[in-house]
Amino acid sequence: MATVFDHPRELIAAAGRPLGTSDWLEVTQERIDRFADATGDHQWIHVDPERARKGPFGTTIAHGYLTLSLVSHFLPQIVTVRGISMGINYGADRVRFPAPVPSGSRVRGRAELLSAEEVRGGAIQAKIRVTVEVEGSEKPACVAETLSRYVPAEG
Repeated sequence: MATVFDHPRELIAAAGRPLGTSDWLEVTQERIDRFADATGDHQWIHVDPERARKGPFGTTIAHGYLTLSLVSHFLPQIVTVRGISMGINYGADRVRFPAPVPSGSRVRGRAELLSAEEVRGGAIQAKIRVTVEVEGSEKPACVAETLSRYVPAEG
């Protein structure tokens, strides 16, 4: 269940608070292949299961940027901000990929609100650390400090 804020300004007082965890998502070889097609990154560690079996990971692995892109899938499951006209992905301050995501594994996002402040134009900018966990792995696959801007609805 998502953590709900009725207005974006409520984010400011909640800084430092854990927001929750998303559902698990299986990272299939089909998803990896589609990402490779979309980005043009067809490196064998991602798309050649036979060669990857003999490689350093024993199987194909998801692209780091595929893992990062799943943050957009996880965040709406974790946090809901009401009273906005729109939310904007403003970027990321820091991104790391400590461990691979093997094909067929399940991942989920865990989020913590690091900070929130009003920015020019009246939007609230939230820095949310999202940790992408791999089921059964001690190390996370991705840790990203995302920046989201929430524009309050008029009226």
